[in-house]
Amino acid sequence: MNNPPPGRADAAVAGALLIAAIVGCAAAGYGLGSLAGLAVPLGLAGLFLGVVVGVALVHTRFRRL
Repeated sequence: MNNPPPGRADAAVAGALLIAAIVGCAAAGYGLGSLAGLAVPLGLAGLFLGVVVGVALVHTRFRRL
């Protein structure tokens, strides 16, 4: 019942989750901002929101490690 230590695959998944959340939120912010005429400010807001969302996703996914 010994669990193996976390490996490189876990680190790769964590990094991919973080990058995907950042890019996805930034793209959504830019897309919504382009409709409202505020593409760059909402894109940057989405970028920073993506960092928060990405860290939360990684934390919930890898909480037990």
